[in-house]
Amino acid sequence: MRHAIAHLQGSKIREVANAGLGRPDVLAFWFGESDEVTPAAIRQEAKTSLGRGETFYSHNLGIAELRQALADYTSSLHRPVAMDRIVVTSSGVSGLMLAAQLLLDPGDEVVAVTPVWPNLTAQPQILGAQVVRLPLSAREGVWSLDLDLLRQKVTSATKVLLVNAPNNPTGWTLSTSQQRAMLDHCRQTGTWIVADEVYERLYFGEGVAAPSFLDVADPADRVIVIHSFSKSFLMTGWRLGWMVVPEDVVDPLGKLTEFNTSCAPVFVQRAGVLAVQQSSVTVPPLREHMRACADRLVRGLKSLPGVEVAQPMGGMYAFLRVPGRDDSLAFAKHLVTAHGLGLAPGAAFGPEGEGWLRWCFASKDLARLDLGVQRLAAALK
Repeated sequence: MRHAIAHLQGSKIREVANAGLGRPDVLAFWFGESDEVTPAAIRQEAKTSLGRGETFYSHNLGIAELRQALADYTSSLHRPVAMDRIVVTSSGVSGLMLAAQLLLDPGDEVVAVTPVWPNLTAQPQILGAQVVRLPLSAREGVWSLDLDLLRQKVTSATKVLLVNAPNNPTGWTLSTSQQRAMLDHCRQTGTWIVADEVYERLYFGEGVAAPSFLDVADPADRVIVIHSFSKSFLMTGWRLGWMVVPEDVVDPLGKLTEFNTSCAPVFVQRAGVLAVQQSSVTVPPLREHMRACADRLVRGLKSLPGVEVAQPMGGMYAFLRVPGRDDSLAFAKHLVTAHGLGLAPGAAFGPEGEGWLRWCFASKDLARLDLGVQRLAAALK
C-alpha cells in the first residue's frame, strides 16, 4: 500500500456519528446536508428518464442539454460562460479530484486556505503533493484572511491555491476585491486557483450569489471553479456536480473522467437539467430558509454563557467554541453520549479548527435547532 494512503486519517465526523448510532433520541447536526428531500419534480424527472430506458453510458463531459443549461445558469449569475467550458462530474468532490489529477505531480506544492473540508486537503496528499496550510484568523468567532500572508505563502513554487468560499466549516466568504487581489498575485506566480464554490447560492449577503472568481477571471486564466448539485438543489445523494474551466483543459478532463467514472448517469443528469431550469423558483426560498435557520441558531448560541460564535456569511454551518473545551473530538463524543447532541468536531477540519465545533443548521424544523441549543445548555451546566 502506498505511504500516502496508509497514513490517510479517518473521518472524525464519522467517528462521532458512530458513537450515536442506534440512538433515535440523538439530534444529528454533524453531516453537511439538509434534512429536506429533493423536490418532487426533480425526482420525477429522473423516474421519467429511467422509464425511457436512459440507462446507458453518455459523453464523458456530460449530456449537451445539461452542459448548456449549466452554461446559461452560470452566465445568469456571473460573467458569460460558454458551454464549451463546462465539464459535468459525478459529484463536486469528483470534480475536485479531477482538478487535482489534472494539475498535480508528486512533490508539487499546494497552498490551502484552512480550516476547510478535509477532502480538499486529502486529495493532493493522496497524489503525493505537499500541502501548505494558510490559516484564517478568528476574532470573536469572525474568521478572516490575511492577504499579506497569502502573498508570502503563494510563490512561484506553488502549483495550486485551494480556496473554499463560502467556507465549510466557518461560513467565511471572500469579497470580490479579495478575489481580484488573489487572482492578480497568482497570475504573477503562475499558480492555478481551484475554487470550491458549492455554497455560492447559500449566501446571506447582497446579490443572488456569493462573489465568485468567475466574476473577475478571464476565460483563459488558470482558474477552475467547482460546483455541486448537493447543497443548493437538495441533491446530496444524487452525486452530480460540474466544473467551469479554461477551454484548453476540457479535453484532458474528458480523458480523466473516462478513467475515473466514465460519465455521470443520464437519468441523474436529466434531473439536473430540470433542477437548473427551476432554480429561479426553488433556490431563493431555500436561501431565505437557510438564513432564518442561521439567525435562529446563532441567536440561541449567543444566549449561552461563554459560547463564541459569529453570524456566518454563507453556507449551512455555525462554527462555535466553548472555552475550556479544547479537545473538540472528546467534547463532541461527550455531547452525543451524554446529551444526545450530534455536532462535528472542529479538529476534523484541520488543526486550525481544534477547540471548535461545527453545527449544520440546514433543518426543515426550526424548533429542532432550539432543542439542540437546550441540550448544549444542559451540557454546559
